This record gives sequence, structure tokens and C-alpha cells, in this order.
Amino acid sequence: MDLGSLTPAEGARHHDKRLGRGHGSGHGKTSGKGSKGQLSRSGHKYRPWFEGGQMPIQRRLPKRGFHSPFRTEYQIVNVGDLEKIESEEITLEVLQEHGLTSKNKGPVKILGDGDAPKNLKVSANAFSKSAEEKITSAGGTVKVI
Repeated sequence: MDLGSLTPAEGARHHDKRLGRGHGSGHGKTSGKGSKGQLSRSGHKYRPWFEGGQMPIQRRLPKRGFHSPFRTEYQIVNVGDLEKIESEEITLEVLQEHGLTSKNKGPVKILGDGDAPKNLKVSANAFSKSAEEKITSAGGTVKVI
């Protein structure tokens, strides 16, 4: 046995379709492209969003709104989620360890949904007013980084 005698496994390779070689081949006349039209011509190519020459939808619809490139998108953690954490001092690293935030997604903001556990020292990039009130009323402290 040598490398020259190797063959592919049975059924691993198929014969190419011989297009345009008469009716008997099953792929004669129009070669499987249907009848007339742009798609049956040779060399047809157009973008997936091309609409046949009519005014495309991104030009038909009006522009609306404004997206500020300077907006800061916060990662949101609710006060109720802090119950899952057993440590008394909650920092950004502790939130990452417990899977509530991720490292490179941006600053963290604590929101006031849920009940605050007692005696927490929470430090984050921002707090909502309700979150700050709930944490301080439960005996904890808030520190903006």
C-alpha cells in the first residue's frame, strides 16, 4: 500500500452536474436557471438589499433622532441583586466575581429595584436616587467612584 493507491471513501465524492448538455441530462436548455430574467443571465450579481432599481428603503424612510457619540452606557445592577452577595463591602471587582457585571463593558450604575440588604458598603460609578436612599436607610453607605 502506498500513497498513490489511496481513494476517497465510498459516497464521499459526487460527480459534477453537466449543465446545458441536452434534455437527457436533466439539466439541459436553461441549465436549471428557470426561464428569462436577471437571474438567468450570466454574470448576474447584485447586493442582497438591492431592490431592482427602485428607491431603496434606507433612502425612502426619513432620518430620525440623534445618537450622541459621547453618551455613557452603564451596566445596570439592581439593589435587590446585592442580596446574593455575602460580603459586606461591594466593589466593582466583587460584582464581576459574582457575574453581575463584566470587566470591559463600561461603568456600573446601581438602580433601586428590590430591597437593600443591611449594612452594605457599596461603591460604584453611579447610583440612582432611590438606590441611594434604600442603601442608606438600611444602614449602609454609598461611595461614588
